[in-house]
Amino acid sequence: MSDSENRKQRAIALRYQAFDQAPKVIAKGEGELAKKIIETAQAHGVFIHDDPQLVDLLCQLDLDDYVPQMLWDVVSELLVWVRNIDKNQTSLPE
Repeated sequence: MSDSENRKQRAIALRYQAFDQAPKVIAKGEGELAKKIIETAQAHGVFIHDDPQLVDLLCQLDLDDYVPQMLWDVVSELLVWVRNIDKNQTSLPE
């Protein structure tokens, strides 16, 4: 088995709203719980980014913790990228 096959699936959900001091961990889990988090996100059209190293770092946080400053750059780049994708999708004709 490869390293990726040996690893349990993990997922973390972040929320960032205007006036928040930083993105916040709102859900996290492994195995079946991770699968449920991903399915719920997909069902609600929430963007999913697959980055095992970032997930490993963020999974060290507790629920309702803010993302630490050392990860702000990478997380903010993802948020901007997601916002641009969302903006482009909503401006496309149906």
